[in-house]
Amino acid sequence: MADIKLLDCTLRDGGYVNNWQWGFGSARRIIQTLTRAGVDVVEVGFLRNVDGYDPDVTVCNTIEELNRLLPDEGQRGHTMYSGMAMRSNYDIAKLSPYDGHGIEIIRITAHDYDIKDGMDFARRIKELGYKVSINPINIMGYSDKDLLWIFEQVNEIHPWQFSIVDTFGSMRRRDLERIVSMADHNLAPDIRLALHLHENMALSFCLAQEFLDKHLRRDLAVDGSLMGMGRIPGNLPIELIADYMNEYFGGHYNIDDLMDAIQDHIAPIKGNCAWGYTPAYFLSARFNLHRNYAEHYLGKGDLTNRDINHILAAIAPNKKTVFDAAYADTLYTEYKNRRIDDAGALAALQRAFAGKTVLVLAPGGSLAAEAGRAAVAAAQADVTVSANFVPDFVTPDYAFFTNAKRFDVDAAYPCPLILTSNLRADKDAAVVNYDRLSATDAQGGNSVLMLLRLLRQCGAARVLLAGADGYRPGTAAYADEGLHTHTGRGAAYNAQMAGAIRAAGLPVEFITPSEYERA
Repeated sequence: MADIKLLDCTLRDGGYVNNWQWGFGSARRIIQTLTRAGVDVVEVGFLRNVDGYDPDVTVCNTIEELNRLLPDEGQRGHTMYSGMAMRSNYDIAKLSPYDGHGIEIIRITAHDYDIKDGMDFARRIKELGYKVSINPINIMGYSDKDLLWIFEQVNEIHPWQFSIVDTFGSMRRRDLERIVSMADHNLAPDIRLALHLHENMALSFCLAQEFLDKHLRRDLAVDGSLMGMGRIPGNLPIELIADYMNEYFGGHYNIDDLMDAIQDHIAPIKGNCAWGYTPAYFLSARFNLHRNYAEHYLGKGDLTNRDINHILAAIAPNKKTVFDAAYADTLYTEYKNRRIDDAGALAALQRAFAGKTVLVLAPGGSLAAEAGRAAVAAAQADVTVSANFVPDFVTPDYAFFTNAKRFDVDAAYPCPLILTSNLRADKDAAVVNYDRLSATDAQGGNSVLMLLRLLRQCGAARVLLAGADGYRPGTAAYADEGLHTHTGRGAAYNAQMAGAIRAAGLPVEFITPSEYERA
């Protein structure tokens, strides 16, 4: 039978979740527990060009630094240890030759644009005496012709292992069948074939089973991480595939030890930073895109999954594999700016707001308190407009919406609507072009700022602002607990917002407490 190895990459791939800040003692205990569990290969961390050595971080300049994390030699059993190096961010001159102890496997990665250099990188590491695993990034992005060239190069180098890496989580069963068949028929028979999967489509466990069930006549390996920990959406959970291998392939893995490692070290982290299947990462995989695109659009905070699907579908083929933030922002702006003829809507709004004192209600937590509601009731204003919500304690004269996640196209709103052109509009709403009100800075899509710009364009005299609370640690940002709170925002964001409110061109008086007023 083929020899099948199970590789754990928690400390390396899982480190994307916690910035590799495991703590020296915790990292050692994880490795010790995985070793006791009988995991065949434990990946200790990254070899990378970094400033200095931090024992609490599993990213290091030298193999000697990573080796400090390993159990004592008498406690290692049959477990092997590996590190990973990317050709583009590691100086191989820092790598000492293998001396027969410690980490003996180096897994190397390279992008499609530097794959030739990656092959030379692998040759040099093999010459240093290490077992080499060649792991090209995003194998789904290669044509069959390119894959055949890769297999030729791999056969010339003759590494210990070649890995099929589904970087963007876009692999389906038929893709696996095609790529495994090509690899098996074109790689030298004594080169181990490995599989590294991501969870974008919630298929990793099924694909891993399919891979093992092929019973190829060559040695195999499967990567996993404890509880699937990895950069969102995560990896194949190692405990699942270990149990499967125990059941059907004579595996020797101690599930109790894996459960202990999860309970002691991984579950507490997931409580703070969840990973696992999410629709946005499915959509990035659907188009075989770098996951940063999904993360970028999720971070905008004003796009539905439908919106993200449509924007991702428009990404050009030559932009897919390397994330381009400026390009992503251009697509975002183009999508949001579905231009319409808004002259009639603006004329009607000018009649409504010109020369008026306007009370603007933002959805901040202060409007959940009696003091905030009393301030609204006492306000002397001609017109009241709410921004991206409708309060439950007062009916405004208008509700202004810019955010598809806040606007319910099927709801019966109690007042006239003002919508930006990115939303699917009610036929009776006043619709204004999105780009007329947005800006290119970090606060450009903020609904309060967009409303202030609209009021200025419509000739409003002054604004009374309630519920624009800003962000303060330990304080709810929104009156509605169902609204997303941007936990990363704080004093710097408050200061930027304060400046943008002043720059909106209208006299603004805060009638509820606001961090923007203090900034």
